[in-house]
Amino acid sequence: MVQARPQSTVEAAVRPIRKRPRPLPWPLSLYQAYVGKKWVMAITGVIGLVFIAGHMFGNLKLYMGAEEINHYAEGLRTVAYPLVPEKFLLWVMRVGLIVAFVLHVHAAYSIWSHNRKARPTSYASKRDYIAADWASRTMLWTGPIILLFIGFHLADLTWGVNAVNPDFVHGEVYDNVVFSLSRWPVATIYVVANLALGIHIYHGAWSLFQSLGVNNPQINQGRRIFAALFALAIVAGNISFPLAVMLGIVE
Repeated sequence: MVQARPQSTVEAAVRPIRKRPRPLPWPLSLYQAYVGKKWVMAITGVIGLVFIAGHMFGNLKLYMGAEEINHYAEGLRTVAYPLVPEKFLLWVMRVGLIVAFVLHVHAAYSIWSHNRKARPTSYASKRDYIAADWASRTMLWTGPIILLFIGFHLADLTWGVNAVNPDFVHGEVYDNVVFSLSRWPVATIYVVANLALGIHIYHGAWSLFQSLGVNNPQINQGRRIFAALFALAIVAGNISFPLAVMLGIVE
């Protein structure tokens, strides 16, 4: 007859070597998963697309003259004033955009890192890119270009860093834009950066539907048309500003 092991010995034998970490609360637990990061990148991408479109349409007031665009900028600073302090809602929007931007970049890097670890070596033969089109394969460089451009754009027309825009005057939006874009190196930076932005938007507007689970062959062509038209509208609008200044249409 086999003698039964003491209870303490049995418990010791089945005890895990490492203690299982306590699960994080929702939504952090969702973000830990690959699909959660895809959702975060898609949702923050939508926020970014809405902001980019609104920013571009607001800047079209440049063609209406100094008074209109300066009044538009003042309106952004005084939204809901005096019900709330001046610039309060503007800063709420800014903080929201910063959080969305940080999450978007972190999710994108995490997904890229995960995919890289899943396939540490490159393909032995030349890949046939069907689903991953040219735009998706350029996200690795359009993202950093846009990141650098955002820093330059803020220093140029928001913060008024003297080394970037020496004639910057707070509140004089029209004059600041015209002076800055009248310099061909700066105008070139804006054109190149917006071309990269257009490529990034095209792939992002196309893929965010798939990330959110909307992937039906019957509507995929419509998704691609929407992505192309949206990207084209943003690029055409944004590039028109430096071109209009350089050509003397806006002066």
